[in-house]
Amino acid sequence: MSQVGFERDELHRILDLYGRMVAAGEWRDYAMDFGKDAASFCGFRRTAERPEVRIEKRPALRGKQGMWALIGESGQVLKRGHELSGVLFPLERRLLKVVVG
Repeated sequence: MSQVGFERDELHRILDLYGRMVAAGEWRDYAMDFGKDAASFCGFRRTAERPEVRIEKRPALRGKQGMWALIGESGQVLKRGHELSGVLFPLERRLLKVVVG
């Protein structure tokens, strides 16, 4: 049984975003999960709660709506796409508002 994982450049991009979210005071913890269908990265405001966002990679959806998804705290899909950068854009934009505002 094989499992889905993040490639080095994908993980670097995600952890870079995580570091900037921590520096901005938005996140305090993270978790990663690797299964046979998907790999996910969760960002938490506080340790003992549901994740604020989940970044999910599902290779089976590569040919359809895209293998990347940004999922909100209540499970709603906020963004889906073929490129990781496009899926992370809402978080990047929010981070800019936190830093500038």
